Amino acid sequence: MVRQRLIGLFFLMVTFFPSRLLYSKTDFALSIKLPIRKIKQRLPVYTHRVAASVYFPDEAQTDASPLITADGSHINRDSVRQHRWIAVSRNLLKRWGGKIHYGDSIDVSGISPELDGTYIVRDTMNKRLKNTIDLLVDRHDNIMGHWKNVRITKFETVTVTN
Repeated sequence: MVRQRLIGLFFLMVTFFPSRLLYSKTDFALSIKLPIRKIKQRLPVYTHRVAASVYFPDEAQTDASPLITADGSHINRDSVRQHRWIAVSRNLLKRWGGKIHYGDSIDVSGISPELDGTYIVRDTMNKRLKNTIDLLVDRHDNIMGHWKNVRITKFETVTVTN
């Protein structure tokens, strides 16, 4: 009789207690958790009006190493225009008191639908020039010109949680 009770007690412990550990009366959500949405926004940080022109990666328009920019990037001579790089005058660069760094993405508008868009700052212009940008193009693109009152905007991407 004692033996049967011990076997019954053992059977209850093996079957009942492990399931009680896995199941609780409070296994429901105590609060509703909504998914956190992360929204990326581009906020304008700096806007400036400048003059713009184009330049080719030639020694006549650059220094002795025309395929290396001021930040050390190498220009691929076969696809020059696909880089979408610009040179900015020194007064615009942070290094000389401006608000733009090498590698910043800058939106350029006010030239033409073909040339307007986002460019990356990779090069520096001669120190005699102020408030000017140069767009890197290939000599074979047949793009020439000088434009005034071109708007450049530096954007910063910010993640906002909602």
